[in-house]
Amino acid sequence: MPESPTGPLPRVRAGLCRGSSVTLIVDFHDALTAAGADLPGVELLPERLAHACAQVLPVDGAGIGLFFSGGRRLPLGASDPVSGEAERLQFTLGDGPCLSSHASGETVVADEPTLRSRWPAFHDALLARTTVRGTVSLPLGGRLRSIGALDLYLVPPHAVAGVSLLDARVVAAEVAAALLAGGRGGEQPDGPAWLDTPAAGRRSRVWQAMGFVNSGLGLSSPDALALLRAHAYAEGSSLDELAVRVVGHEVRVDELSPDLGTR
Repeated sequence: MPESPTGPLPRVRAGLCRGSSVTLIVDFHDALTAAGADLPGVELLPERLAHACAQVLPVDGAGIGLFFSGGRRLPLGASDPVSGEAERLQFTLGDGPCLSSHASGETVVADEPTLRSRWPAFHDALLARTTVRGTVSLPLGGRLRSIGALDLYLVPPHAVAGVSLLDARVVAAEVAAALLAGGRGGEQPDGPAWLDTPAAGRRSRVWQAMGFVNSGLGLSSPDALALLRAHAYAEGSSLDELAVRVVGHEVRVDELSPDLGTR
């Protein structure tokens, strides 16, 4: 596993040509079972699923997330640090192929020129902080189709043209089925146990930081989120990192006030 988000991603992949979707599904569940040795527990189910996606598809990494009210995205798991960084960048900037895929309900395939033209801020941050140069984003299947998303990440020389969208959709459907089964198997009073993941914990601190800004500056939740994103981008940090500092009172809410720029 790489030490830095700019390092190479693990590349254990299956062949592009398969006799049937059944073979792919069997390979996926074998990879999911194998991932359980290092990532035990229902709370880390999304992380195991992301690992399995990266194992059986010809990609370098994968990330899984859910969308909630107001377009808020909750990354649940990533296959590796590079994919995790790419996931956080989309949340920090509030823009990227995954959000476009969710909005349209369609698969979004983006090579580097497409990333640069459609999401320039995300493209620039992606190039600066990761080795990813291509993405495939698609909705999860079944009951999670309207709220779940799978991101696949590619590093040169691997390209989005080498990814079978049929295979990707088969895997996305298996991810959705596993998440729903995991939720039923580990239901908690406040939701499925797999929502209690490290990524979900980081996201909860973002919501807390938004609440601080809401009350301290009298801003609506969307405006509070936009303000936090702008400050995170300006200082070169992630939204998660800034939220931890706000909640920990290392950054005062009044320091985030947009009025400071006019004083």
